[in-house]
Amino acid sequence: MARRREEKNSVSAYEKALTLLARREHSARELESKLARKGLDAAESASALADLQAKDFQNDARFGEMLVRSRIAQGYGPRWIIAELKTHGIAEAKARALIDAGNPDWPTLIRELVRRRYGAKPENLAERVKRANFLLRRGFDAATVQSVTRAVGLDESANESD
Repeated sequence: MARRREEKNSVSAYEKALTLLARREHSARELESKLARKGLDAAESASALADLQAKDFQNDARFGEMLVRSRIAQGYGPRWIIAELKTHGIAEAKARALIDAGNPDWPTLIRELVRRRYGAKPENLAERVKRANFLLRRGFDAATVQSVTRAVGLDESANESD
């Protein structure tokens, strides 16, 4: 048991980072943070991260693309996605470029999200406001939310699936 603990503590920053990357994509900032929490030396961690980036095992652009695709599929809007990418150390301009590269059709995505979550058309103004607030919290901009929640198309798309 003590031998396993010693072996576990002797894992290099490179090996630990590679193990993390084998599970899923990570941003450079996220890897640095995880390695620091494991108590690994900052200089060794920086060197390991540089090696991983040189071999293209860690790539912030690829991580960003993955996160954008994932969040769009989960029903999050551009404002939410940009904020999340910023927490991973990806600049806003790069985040906007990644979202634009995904070429999402926001109104269609919003209609589908509302249809899945609420089903039928809103019965009254309070229900429409509730739906709009939900979409705003999900990171969609007010103009798009307003145009979709006031559009007749929202009502029609809810009825199509019945």
